[in-house]
Amino acid sequence: MSEALKTTNHEVIRAWIEAREGRPAVVRDSAKGATLRVDFGEDGGRVQPVEWDEFFRILDGNNLAFLHQDLTESGATSLSNEFVDRS
Repeated sequence: MSEALKTTNHEVIRAWIEAREGRPAVVRDSAKGATLRVDFGEDGGRVQPVEWDEFFRILDGNNLAFLHQDLTESGATSLSNEFVDRS
């Protein structure tokens, strides 16, 4: 498996998501607010698409970073990603 990379750079995050044909999205929960997700069209309607501005406002407002992997162990393009605390 390739190394996991952590970033808060909006351009890097957007480029990674768009290169994999993903879209910025959230799961809305009344108790937690909006939880960030990347929508690759496989979530059966749980996620709601959002504009990039809202996506990055939530990322920054919750002090989150984007943890992602570029390639899988076999060398294929990875979709592995997670939103984690910046610290």
